[in-house]
Amino acid sequence: MCTPTGGLQAVLFDMDGLLIDSERVWLEVESEVMAWLGGEWTPAHQEKLVGGSLSVAVDYMLELTGAGADPGEVGRRMLDGMAERLTACVPLMPGAKELLAEIRAAGVPAALVSSSHRRLIEPVLDAIGREHFALSVAGDEVARTKPAPEPYLTAAARLGADPARCVVLEDSPNGVAAGEAAGCATVAVPGVLPIPPAPGRTVVASLREVDLEMLGSLAP
Repeated sequence: MCTPTGGLQAVLFDMDGLLIDSERVWLEVESEVMAWLGGEWTPAHQEKLVGGSLSVAVDYMLELTGAGADPGEVGRRMLDGMAERLTACVPLMPGAKELLAEIRAAGVPAALVSSSHRRLIEPVLDAIGREHFALSVAGDEVARTKPAPEPYLTAAARLGADPARCVVLEDSPNGVAAGEAAGCATVAVPGVLPIPPAPGRTVVASLREVDLEMLGSLAP
């Protein structure tokens, strides 16, 4: 008899822009930090950083402004601004709550795999519910974050899962690249940037279009 989970061993979720509506919050924080550096920030600037690491964002800001600020201080201001906002409110994306509940009810392990630092993941886990995730991997806990495959390979290994039987859900080209490089089937829910269809990749408009049966069909 076929099961709705197929050969699915684990579901690996991105965080920013996929489970939580945080890209607009990042834009607000980045704009504030950029103003402190003496420059201006636009959505076009943010597009260059979606799905990337904090260190890349800091380097980009300093390059744009030519400011002599300490990179560590710039990064701290970014983290402080995001931590304050995420502690106050974590807006879930449409369909996220229902999908997480369905996966948990089926007993399929899930992991939260983010480029964000552990400091920002913790309030999100509290808000979403830690019971939905077997583990989480933060961007400051790997040597090479997205678009490198290390975050997703780390999560799969810690779950004892075959990457080829895991499904990654992502909203950014960097995240999709990471999932595919790890050998996982990937579901893209494009956010700030468009993501075209490709072999081994499923593109949907919202998490409302994703359910356990669909994820199971993607795992061999």
